[in-house]
Amino acid sequence: MPGGATADVVVVGAGIVGAACAEALTAAGVKVVVVDRGAAASGTTASGEGNVLVSDKEPGPELELAIASRAEWGAVLARLPERVADVEWESKGGVVVATTDPGPLKAFAAKQQAAGVDARVITPAEAFELEPLLTRNVTIGVHYPADAQLQPVLAATALLTAVRDRGGSVRPGVDALSVRTAAGRVVGLETSAGEIACGAVLNACGPWAGAFGAAAGAPIQVLPRRGMILVTAPLPECVRHKVYDADYVGAVGSGDADLQTSTVVESTRAGTVLIGSSRERIGFDDSVRVKVLRELARKAVGLFPFLGDVPVMRAYGGFRPYAPDHLPVIGPDPRVEGLWHATGHEGAGIGLAPSTGRLITELFLGLTPHIAPDPFRVDRPAVLAA
Repeated sequence: MPGGATADVVVVGAGIVGAACAEALTAAGVKVVVVDRGAAASGTTASGEGNVLVSDKEPGPELELAIASRAEWGAVLARLPERVADVEWESKGGVVVATTDPGPLKAFAAKQQAAGVDARVITPAEAFELEPLLTRNVTIGVHYPADAQLQPVLAATALLTAVRDRGGSVRPGVDALSVRTAAGRVVGLETSAGEIACGAVLNACGPWAGAFGAAAGAPIQVLPRRGMILVTAPLPECVRHKVYDADYVGAVGSGDADLQTSTVVESTRAGTVLIGSSRERIGFDDSVRVKVLRELARKAVGLFPFLGDVPVMRAYGGFRPYAPDHLPVIGPDPRVEGLWHATGHEGAGIGLAPSTGRLITELFLGLTPHIAPDPFRVDRPAVLAA
């Protein structure tokens, strides 16, 4: 589509969140153009594990969004064109285990149960039935049947295929530079390929959303938080669920900038085992830190001893969009009429993308939102602190 083309909404960012927003908007009849400075799904989405989780969130707005989004994935997948519908979706469930005091994990499960999550406290023996290769140091487990997994790049590209099939446009290799306004509202997006005339711009730039917000005249506090993942050589079936240590929940919710690691292990359809996870705020420094990889490997062997004899094939990492109050930023920006944001999901973007897209669409069209939007407002103090 040439630079002078028009659209109702230009989505900046072709990762899973931008793709989900574009898919939901076009399903509702909105004319959409998606631009990305790189290839589709080549940023944060390509560095994720594909987690669709309800098990790792404290009761509150993000858990409510996760529960709604887990249900929404079914509707989204059903809308995809048949030729791209296989996104390696696996409703495998999750198993969280403690190897020390069982009290905190049991209390966390009770809070989630009260919030509507299917969280089943299990004995060590029951955990071993679900995962025979677990360490025998397990003191308690919680089984989460709703946890799932998909292949994130396949999912994002499938969503963008649906956008194209509905008449939308996806333009990789196009840098979004700034928004153009007239009479106080957005009338276009300035890009490296020229201007795209539009009525609204959606900032779905992930960890780069803060920089784009500033360029658009509406800075937001979204920072990069780096994570690393190890990938083993392909194996026979050995890990049946997404399995992680109870300390993962604390790492997810922490605001500490220093390195934090917690054990997360899961298999893929290809037979490889993914080992995570790490979190540290080091800006956009993408240098490989051997100490991080060693810590991931050490903790994974503590959870699954057999991994000590398994070769690691590769490691990869990426930057996740972190908001200081640990909540996504979803909705219109009151400072610039026609500017919208969908970012700040950190490592949960894969799981939260469908409801994010639905909420953006509902708010854009003036429909009743399926989930309370206020906790995700752009104009909350933590987001505007900068």
